[in-house]
Amino acid sequence: MTAGLPSSTGANRENRERNFFVPTKRQLLAASALLLAPIVARADDWPQWRGPNRDGHSKETGLLKEWPKDGPRLIWQVKDLGGGYSAPSVAADRVYLMTNKGLEDEFVTARDAKDGSRLWSTRIGKVGNPDQQPKYPATRSTPTVDGAVLYALGSDGDLACLEAAAGKMRWLKSLRADLGGQPGTWAYSESPLVDGDMVVCTPGGAEATVVALNKKTSKVVWRCSVPGGARAGYASIVVADAGSGRQYVAYTGDGLFGVDAKTGKFLWRYDKTTGRQGMRILTPVVGEGLVYSGNEPLGAAAVRPPADAGAGKAEEVYRSMKLPRMIGGAVLVGEYLYGTSGQALVCAGFKTGQVEWSERSVAPGAVCYAEGRLYLHGESGDVAQVEATPEAYREHGRFMPPNQPQKRANPGEKAWAYPVIADGRLYIRDADCLWCYDIKAAAAGK
Repeated sequence: MTAGLPSSTGANRENRERNFFVPTKRQLLAASALLLAPIVARADDWPQWRGPNRDGHSKETGLLKEWPKDGPRLIWQVKDLGGGYSAPSVAADRVYLMTNKGLEDEFVTARDAKDGSRLWSTRIGKVGNPDQQPKYPATRSTPTVDGAVLYALGSDGDLACLEAAAGKMRWLKSLRADLGGQPGTWAYSESPLVDGDMVVCTPGGAEATVVALNKKTSKVVWRCSVPGGARAGYASIVVADAGSGRQYVAYTGDGLFGVDAKTGKFLWRYDKTTGRQGMRILTPVVGEGLVYSGNEPLGAAAVRPPADAGAGKAEEVYRSMKLPRMIGGAVLVGEYLYGTSGQALVCAGFKTGQVEWSERSVAPGAVCYAEGRLYLHGESGDVAQVEATPEAYREHGRFMPPNQPQKRANPGEKAWAYPVIADGRLYIRDADCLWCYDIKAAAAGK
């Protein structure tokens, strides 16, 4: 196992840039067009992991309330993505993903949202921790689109800033080599957070457990060395206005941490939802002054960050094995939390942890929310629409996308990619396949 790509000077930098980016005629034309018409984010875009606010919510309205028997209308499907579990991000009529081909090459790829055709593909590194056990080596991160650029983190810790127009590399930083990062068993999975002028992520380790970089130059703004260090986990960092003020919450391989957003000062930790092998996957849910985390072995919990910035510990409000804790995350809708636990979809009061209902459904599975509905992508590949209500489980359609992946990289691999909603469309990814469905109400009867 190497320590990632070398630092960027001299011949090494030239070789890396030459290998990473070779523009095609179509890429150059696309870049020219975008220079004349700058990328403009829209309210119905899904520009990063778990949507505009990292909470699994889409702002879409006017969507189908009931699906036909065979599901909504399929607009297109592509079957040549390459490997990986990366969910797409969607912005300005483009779909951005990460993929890998074998273990030596990971790419950031842009596709046309109109038909799924490939616009550009840029290599950023190789697959991290290829000898992991159990073996699921593949790219995992979702690109974060920020206007004319995007940020992507490769599984080996290669953090890249690329031009959205044609994929040209602006800068590249190795979380391992440049920041002393320490990933978990399954390498890096986090999706970078862009907040103002900074890009924030979790290298892990003792030197820079959490780090903020200048998003234009990649220079370190601050680094937080969590006491005792911590391996990077598999969840993505989120913003929380709770406790002592604005902070970043990182769910690492050795604990849930709060870090001051302005200075990087360590604020608090909670370690009772630590899974085996540092298995922390569910992106924290923030609301009502609480931070929620969970994993399969130890269940889920909500904690209240301390008002005193120097307190160091968060107050546990509740903890249970019955609550959402699986890979597919959870969404907070009003006062209720929805997500999968074992083989059931669960609705629970967010402030209390009290389960309102639990129903065997598309579970385990990944979830997102739009206009009163939950959209679930089950590990078995099926997709369902469920009403987001604490009253009872009410399903409003279920289907299996056609032409499922014929071959998986590992026998234990499942459909782990999260569903995405943007511009009246539902995107489902599984291995090398990506489906795009029309879920606008106007699509009925087509």
